[in-house]
Amino acid sequence: MKQITLLGRVLVTGRIRAVTGLRVGGSASPLAIGGVDLPVIRNVLDQRPYIPGSSLKGKMRSLAEKVTSAPQNRSIQNVHIHTAGGNGPKDFQTENEYKRTGVEQYEKYWVNPLFGVPGEVGFPISGPTRLVVRDTPMEEATAGKLAAIKTDLPFTEIKTEVAIDRITSQATPRQVERVPAGSIFGPLEIVLNLFVHSDCSLIDHLLTCLQLVEDDYIGGHGSRGSGKVVFEDLAIHWRSGRNYTVQTNFSQTTAPLNNIVAQRQQLLAWLDSQLSIAPTGGA
Repeated sequence: MKQITLLGRVLVTGRIRAVTGLRVGGSASPLAIGGVDLPVIRNVLDQRPYIPGSSLKGKMRSLAEKVTSAPQNRSIQNVHIHTAGGNGPKDFQTENEYKRTGVEQYEKYWVNPLFGVPGEVGFPISGPTRLVVRDTPMEEATAGKLAAIKTDLPFTEIKTEVAIDRITSQATPRQVERVPAGSIFGPLEIVLNLFVHSDCSLIDHLLTCLQLVEDDYIGGHGSRGSGKVVFEDLAIHWRSGRNYTVQTNFSQTTAPLNNIVAQRQQLLAWLDSQLSIAPTGGA
């Protein structure tokens, strides 16, 4: 009988600040607010934009696959991503080859234990998905400021982009909805579940993912200026599986991401003290 033990959870909290205009797309429809070509996603209860956990986690995973050179071996319709074992046994000559390759890829590319693999994989893994990324709402203070200045649409601006025909010079405009630069989203909450002792190393990879996002972008139109964000007022907490009601804090003050990254070794040592083990390196 298989047994999974939750050793504990690392909770990363903080805020996300949009350095440039931010557009995480919503569903365009004839009833879309303002009738813009490319609307942002909003909370239907208060119409405030938010950053979906799926968008942030998906960006983190995509960048992690690139930085580790993980093979794009799994197809989901017309989209290719990495996952240990690819599309499953059908990609291999034998079941044993699939299991052997799947285990090798799971151990080699830390994107697999951190972000998870499909539940139907047929090879042994050391636990389920470790990473949980929550939706991040717009902060009350930001919403109040944007409501007071009466933006183009509630809480957002309209950016008009123009495609120019290179031969005829004919212009084709489109309207893009964005959350204005300077907007703050929070509380950010990321949860890292630890199931085996070697999972301690995943906190280091999680910080790498957040760095990659800061140097890239969230949402659409990033190559044209949108979507640059920074992670601010970060704090790291620990809850042990043995005594889950007690929360221990890595430090007593919040800090920007760069400050947390500069304390990588201290963070690993702190986690070591919480688990009473020596931190072990991942793939």
